[in-house]
Amino acid sequence: MGWLLTHGRARKALGLILVAAAILLFLLNLRRAGERAGRAAERLDARERNDAIHRQMLDAAARRPPDRDALADRLRDGRF
Repeated sequence: MGWLLTHGRARKALGLILVAAAILLFLLNLRRAGERAGRAAERLDARERNDAIHRQMLDAAARRPPDRDALADRLRDGRF
């Protein structure tokens, strides 16, 4: 193994292999980071959709008639 560091061509080849390995590891890490960012964006979209639905439900609950008589009045008036 020690002779690799003393011969010029072997030393150059080892350097190129190390550079290629470093580039490969960098690209794999970049890909994994992109996948994580994509999953985070999907979670954010899902949370925003759920929050919008929840707000609609709260708005509908705030506009509901307080009792059965008020509901009957709304139905008769066609405002329901």
